[in-house]
Amino acid sequence: MGRVVITGMGIYSCIGRNLEEVKKSLKEGTSGIIFDEKRKVMGYRSCLTGMVEEPNLKDKLSRRERISLGEEGNYAYVATTEALENAKIDQKYLDDHIVGILYGNDSTAKSVMESVDKIREKHDTTLVGSGAIFKAMNSTITMNLATIFKLKGINFTISAACASGSHAVGMAYLLIKNGLQDCIICGGAQEINEIAMGSFDGLGVFSVNHNDPTKACRPFDRDRDGLVPSGGGATLILESYESAVKRGAPILGEVMGYGFSSNGEHISTPNVDGPSRSMEMALEQAGLQAMDVDYVNAHATSTPVGDANEAKAIYNVFGSHCPPVSSTKSMTGHECWMAGASEIIYSMIMMQNSFVAPNINLENPDTNASKLNLVNKTLSKKIDVFLSNSFGFGGTNSSIIVKKA
Repeated sequence: MGRVVITGMGIYSCIGRNLEEVKKSLKEGTSGIIFDEKRKVMGYRSCLTGMVEEPNLKDKLSRRERISLGEEGNYAYVATTEALENAKIDQKYLDDHIVGILYGNDSTAKSVMESVDKIREKHDTTLVGSGAIFKAMNSTITMNLATIFKLKGINFTISAACASGSHAVGMAYLLIKNGLQDCIICGGAQEINEIAMGSFDGLGVFSVNHNDPTKACRPFDRDRDGLVPSGGGATLILESYESAVKRGAPILGEVMGYGFSSNGEHISTPNVDGPSRSMEMALEQAGLQAMDVDYVNAHATSTPVGDANEAKAIYNVFGSHCPPVSSTKSMTGHECWMAGASEIIYSMIMMQNSFVAPNINLENPDTNASKLNLVNKTLSKKIDVFLSNSFGFGGTNSSIIVKKA
């Protein structure tokens, strides 16, 4: 069983289009949530969303490459180029070595809708274009990035609802730890457009606090009324310790544990037992005690039941000696398929710069949350070990533990 390290990171998020911008937003507690007029026209109950413009890749990719990439693929490409540069990996290295890719993505709505609408309008399937199928499949990100970067290793998409990005990192960790790969590009991406979020809005799970979009997402607060959707792209480079040392790579952190579980109950309502087991498994795999963890990045999305049950689960595992806890979703909204990967990056940035980002909008913690060591203002703190939680529909849970290099 080998050691697995993080040698690169890249992020394209509503709180920053690169690592430096994101660091500033995390420290300052800056929200990326806006009111989207397009959603109002479409009849959404909630018109709130995290927002970042889609990047223009004309100077980066050929036309053939661009027509196969959908919105989430564009985000993932930008994040991956930053992560590779951060890891000091160039195209020659990718050409000469077996590098894999695992990415979290659980739906691709806009690209599917565009193709179907064209067929309905024109009654001619040939008019959808040669890139349509590659944009519309759930595996769009891995198939496109594996082709663009000429990757030769593991190559598939992990579809696990809002834990997709975290499970992608966890699976990459397991493959490298067991000696099956030396280096894997992993992460998660989520499209932001209004088409992608209609069915979620119909469930009534989104916040309708439109008075001030930046205050709508309130994880653990007793006045929370629902989550705010968001998206973007987040990429980490995971590598065996031996491979990283051999090529003189920057070692940013070490993945110590990956815990996972299934709730085995309601399809959308989380419970306490599943998340507790996920965190406990991560700790056991890492060979650590709860008291060794310096920070917990909570999944907490700002839903009434979800936040309450996660607060109970964290208390179950950490008890009265709970480390500082915050949910970066208070700033970013819920980045869905991307969230598990982006929140590891957010936590890595905190670890590198010795601070805990605030759980903004936390004014009155509810009964369960009040037992935790919640941080509502930026806290200067040395972080040697953090745990990041991600949970999703169907009761899928993932917990990742990372130690400072």
